[in-house]
Amino acid sequence: MSKEHVFSCDWQGRPLTFKTGRLARQADAAVTVQYGDTVVLATVVESKTERDGIDFFPLMVEFEERLYAAGIIKGSRWIKREGRPSDDAILTGRMIDRSIRPLFNQSCRRDVQVVLTVLSVDKENDYDIVALVAASAALSISGVDWNGPIAGIRVGRHNGEYVVNPTYAQRIDTDLDVIIAGTTERVLMLEADASEVAENDMFEAIMAGQAAMAPAIDLIKKMQSELGISRSLKADSERTYDEITTTVLSSAEQWLQSNITNILFDKIYYTKGERKAAVTAIKEQLDAYLETQGYEAAHRQLAVKKLVESAVEAEITRGILEEKRRVDGRKLDEIRLLEADVDILPRNHGASLFSRGETQVMSIVTLGAPGDEQSLEGLEGESKKRYMHHYNFPSYSVGEAKPSRGPGRREIGHGALAEKAIVPLLPSKEEFPYTIRVVSETLGSNGSSSMASTCASSLALFDAGVPLKKAVAGIAMGLASNADMSRWEVLTDLQDLEDGEGGMDFKITGTKDGITAIQLDTKTIGLDKAIVEKTLHQALAARLQILDVMNAAIASPRAELSKYAPRIKTLMINPDKIREVIGSGGKVINEIIDACGVSIDIEDSGLVMVCGVEPEGVERALSWINDIVREFEPGEIFSGEVVRMMDFGAFVELMPGRDGLVHVSEMAPYRVGSPSAFLSVGDKVTVKIKEIDEKGRVNLTMKGLPENEPLWANEKGKEAEGAMSSRPPRRDFNGPRRPHFGGR
Repeated sequence: MSKEHVFSCDWQGRPLTFKTGRLARQADAAVTVQYGDTVVLATVVESKTERDGIDFFPLMVEFEERLYAAGIIKGSRWIKREGRPSDDAILTGRMIDRSIRPLFNQSCRRDVQVVLTVLSVDKENDYDIVALVAASAALSISGVDWNGPIAGIRVGRHNGEYVVNPTYAQRIDTDLDVIIAGTTERVLMLEADASEVAENDMFEAIMAGQAAMAPAIDLIKKMQSELGISRSLKADSERTYDEITTTVLSSAEQWLQSNITNILFDKIYYTKGERKAAVTAIKEQLDAYLETQGYEAAHRQLAVKKLVESAVEAEITRGILEEKRRVDGRKLDEIRLLEADVDILPRNHGASLFSRGETQVMSIVTLGAPGDEQSLEGLEGESKKRYMHHYNFPSYSVGEAKPSRGPGRREIGHGALAEKAIVPLLPSKEEFPYTIRVVSETLGSNGSSSMASTCASSLALFDAGVPLKKAVAGIAMGLASNADMSRWEVLTDLQDLEDGEGGMDFKITGTKDGITAIQLDTKTIGLDKAIVEKTLHQALAARLQILDVMNAAIASPRAELSKYAPRIKTLMINPDKIREVIGSGGKVINEIIDACGVSIDIEDSGLVMVCGVEPEGVERALSWINDIVREFEPGEIFSGEVVRMMDFGAFVELMPGRDGLVHVSEMAPYRVGSPSAFLSVGDKVTVKIKEIDEKGRVNLTMKGLPENEPLWANEKGKEAEGAMSSRPPRRDFNGPRRPHFGGR
């Protein structure tokens, strides 16, 4: 057996341990990282040959949840194996991918696969940070061409104090949760959610996280040194060309240097189509020029494919850095044309349309009963989710014809970001008990449809009458920079051609008062603190401008819900009465549901929520439940139906499911011989509560009530004088019937 190598250090008061050499020995590298009792296995494999026919670096990052890590067996009766990745697993995998991807040699065409498998969770240390560190550690000893190491770290804030790598318990009361990936000097990835945190506070949190990364990075470097690992430098795509091809490429480069500026900046290209046409024109003109030089088609196509796209990116970057010019004519901090509209569909609970340039998103709100909330099962146990945002990205939104395959990692990631942006502003369940689903349909995409879906979601929620505390907007910030980051410019409202090498996609959402979510990925060696700080503040100015446009469309939630939305009424009852409302086997609550056309949800606290489209049915159900749980008082008078006859009296229904006993001696102002001689099942009578005994049984009387005088007019059922009474002695038996309707 190979020797296991163990490396350990203290990191924020807890041991951080790397182990390698024992597990998964056929992988290029395998490292288990343990933090507390949370353990993640990271493996790296690079293919031995280059993949033909591709023009991108083929990286695969797979994050594998294993329920055994938390001691859980899947709840389904029929399927016990883990199925498709959960949304949390997909989001964690994307986060790690975005963190490590910029540091690979982008010219490499060998498949690289990083697999992160969660082996153990301690419910204190979140496995996402452990997995990020594990990916960096495994890549650092794999020998692949990767310019690490980096670390990942989480920062929270509690009572104004920043907490680095907080435990689950410490994260409960935090108003900020930000994950930073990078080095102590540069940021490569950010993922944050916050409760309207100010830009300066967010910047301080990021800097605090960076400063605390050093122990993890140093431990990876120590492991590299002791294992004698060096970085491999494979430049697969840097082939040696024959003399003719070299000449063609040289000629093409000279033509591009002389002509590309004139074509890209000879006029303002206002639309994505115009800019695509400009790039196509460059390709066609270059091909035509090379043809006039006598070069064959194969050589011309190679030159166009190899040189034009990178030359366009370089020229756009040059224009921004040297002349502060953008291809569409905007200033560096200028947003494209904004449009916002609501109430755009006839029968939906709420709907909006938001456009920013050619990016256009329609969001639709559906309100449901509390029982419609989503149940979740994962490594963190079971939970429920009452606000859901689902993002769709059909191919027509970018003018393409492709088969629909359902949401992929990108769609899930974009939907989760917009969802995270809204959550801090949602009303509490007590204020607004509805389950809320928002679907964002991307109708056109040219630069950050995820931020457009945030804006559209906020508008649609206002349109639906959801008491969202404030409007939420989002903006994507870009970057133009040279290779060593010595020169750079931050761009407001990133779009198409600007998202290339040396760039970033820095998405920031929030209200007028602070940030609610951040997502950053970059195509650089990392952002220094000056870039991060400038971006945060430049984004604030853009966000306020967008909010002005949104507020012009609708400035606050509508006072009334759509007439097509269900109505929910709530009622607090004594928790001891819940079983009476539910009834045996759910009989009582199900009778209410069927009779009133509603759904009913009851929490252990005694909160009853009745939901239905018809207000009359909701009110009837509430009244019914109130009747079941109300406390009777002596002296109360009821009109009710005789539901059961006994030899000592009659049971009268006071309310649905609740009876009281009229003893034969309390039926008339004279002596009644037999209850059956005076009353029958189905008779309507008026009764008064005489007493409620120590067992809660209700004893009734008919005496002294004028409504009963017609029964006594002819001394009905009167016992003959001198007759022997056959009735039994008085019994205080009162068996209220079990409730006969039930709930879920």
